[in-house]
Amino acid sequence: MKNVILLTVLMVFGLSLFSGCASMTGRTTGEYIDDASITTEANAVIVKDPDAKYLKIDVSSTNGNVVLAGYIRDKKAENRIVAKIKKIKGVKSVKSNLKVEKKK
Repeated sequence: MKNVILLTVLMVFGLSLFSGCASMTGRTTGEYIDDASITTEANAVIVKDPDAKYLKIDVSSTNGNVVLAGYIRDKKAENRIVAKIKKIKGVKSVKSNLKVEKKK
């Protein structure tokens, strides 16, 4: 009988712990996973692009909204990357804060 009570208390505690995490941030575990997947795919797009793969471009994603920050060689490359990222499943918007790298 003690084991049943202990197991019940542990289950209630565990469920309240997991539901509390979602309510603190307002995001579920699935949303975190979706954003991580979007960020990974967006980084893959950047690495595959010949004009951007060696540049430092930071990608962040929150609720399907992607933000790019860093430097790019030219506007043409920026537009191409933004267009490809918009095609990723789950992406709602892409905001580019990329700056064109000054040629030396």
